[in-house]
Amino acid sequence: METVLIIAGIAVILFGLWDMFHQLLHPRGQGPLSGLIFTGVWKIARASGHRLGFALGPATMVGIVMLWVLIQGVGWALIYYPHVPAGFLYSDGINPADYAQFAEALYISLVTLATLGFGDVVAIGPTLRLAAPIQGLTGFALLTGALTWFMQVYPPLLRRRSAALTLKALSDAGYVERLSELDSHAASGQLDLVAEQISQVCVDLDQHSETYYFQVDTPEVSFSHHLPYALELQRAGAESTSLEVRMTAAKLETMLGQLGDALSPGFVSGEQLDEIFSAYAADHPRRG
Repeated sequence: METVLIIAGIAVILFGLWDMFHQLLHPRGQGPLSGLIFTGVWKIARASGHRLGFALGPATMVGIVMLWVLIQGVGWALIYYPHVPAGFLYSDGINPADYAQFAEALYISLVTLATLGFGDVVAIGPTLRLAAPIQGLTGFALLTGALTWFMQVYPPLLRRRSAALTLKALSDAGYVERLSELDSHAASGQLDLVAEQISQVCVDLDQHSETYYFQVDTPEVSFSHHLPYALELQRAGAESTSLEVRMTAAKLETMLGQLGDALSPGFVSGEQLDEIFSAYAADHPRRG
């Protein structure tokens, strides 16, 4: 029985670490379990009219981190469980018989994982004394990984807002209608800027897929709603008499195609770019 519990505990621990690795360190940036949680929460939010708004993304991230903590806590508790209470030394005044055996194992596991070091329960067996610091290192890695995750998620969101503001400014200025009147170098430069911003969004969605599930607080910075204007810019540039502008429009077309591939079928459904971008906008209803 002890061997079975240890194997089960190790399996649970590795599963949690595997999901953390894929979400935080893998180039695709999506853990199997974390991805399912993001998708499930998003579907529920969509059905309820996205009432949580911008808080949905951060709240889901916090929930996933807490789930990682729980997975590690339970996994190590399964390892400690067969050794409670004989494998531990308790401080005076603490009677382990007063507590359920698994609850005590879970308490030891969570205290060790959090590296609190209360000293009320100390492992005395050589294997357990080795396991405790290893779990402490796991807890430290989980904490630093979670903090890094929160720091990493906001630069992509800022880049997306910047791209939205650029497209909005071009739309307000009537850039598509007057593109043919502009100097070819100036028009090409502006299309190239939009293409670069679109390429950054593509990379961000690929490496930080969780950013898709963040809503914006004002319509002005809603990338999903300003994105169709990039298609208008590309099509206007493709009809230019200037080779330089047409070449830059071709680059923009490639970047928009890459963005379409990043969005569909991973997040929305659609085949043509107009359809994909419309579905993207509908999935992020305008707020404010």
